[in-house]
Amino acid sequence: MSNMKRINSFLALALFFVACNVAQDKNVESITSGTLKLGVDESYSLLMDTEVFTYSHLNKYASIEAHNAPESSIIEQLLADSIQAAVIGRALTEEELAFFKSKQRVPESFLIAKDGIALIVHPEHADSVIHIDKIKGLFTGTDSLWSQIQDGGNNRAVKVVFDHPGSCNARSIREKFGVSSFPSWCFSEQTTENVINFVHNNPGSLGVISLSWISDAEDSTCAKYRKLVRPLGIIEPTNVIKPDMPRRPFQAYVFDGTYPLRRDVYYIRTGLRGTLGTGFANHLVGEKGQLIIHKMGMVAAKTPNRTVKIVE
Repeated sequence: MSNMKRINSFLALALFFVACNVAQDKNVESITSGTLKLGVDESYSLLMDTEVFTYSHLNKYASIEAHNAPESSIIEQLLADSIQAAVIGRALTEEELAFFKSKQRVPESFLIAKDGIALIVHPEHADSVIHIDKIKGLFTGTDSLWSQIQDGGNNRAVKVVFDHPGSCNARSIREKFGVSSFPSWCFSEQTTENVINFVHNNPGSLGVISLSWISDAEDSTCAKYRKLVRPLGIIEPTNVIKPDMPRRPFQAYVFDGTYPLRRDVYYIRTGLRGTLGTGFANHLVGEKGQLIIHKMGMVAAKTPNRTVKIVE
């Protein structure tokens, strides 16, 4: 081997070890190391706790500082550059994209899941089915009694409880039914856990939460909440197949599009490419991240593949 070839070989080897050492330095920003400040709409806190734990376990020099807040607050922090990534129930608006462009920033959005809004009641509630038009009447201010929104319902006033006025749940309902503000019988309890507990302790109430909090039967936290409340089935007459059949916030009905209160879930990254925000995005849209979403009862953006080996 000539001296020049030998030098080039040693140089390549040295660069390889330098690259390996960089990846093992927690103070260096890379896709597997460094620090990421992540804002999460509280609706997806259970999901992202698992995703962050898994990614951090696989990449020990990755530090993801996730905190939960209402969607509106998360967007404000993203625009103020207080965080570098977010998990929310919508994509960025044209106005928000224009703001980032004015700052010479190019955010990236990744569709990671499809979610459903669950309307929950006390387990002993007399009827577990509601028509989509009656739901609209409840949120637009037309109807306020159970007898008005459910056949055979009593004359008790409905108490509608959200997690937070600025959450993705509240925003999604406003957009779905075209309301700018909710009637007086709607209020918030700040967190999803508080909503579930309120509905369980107040039989005349109706809660609005993400299905991810009650969809994973194998998770101990979800299993606990599933015992406290039950979701209403919704009749949507525009469904082509069996329009009179109520659809509940189950994975299958969100997947086939027949559950009417569904939405997309996005991971939005505004930090530099090649940093931890990119690495975590790769995880969320990759096989491991998508399998976690699927296992937790939500609909993964990419349907997990299952390879079966047939032996003759």
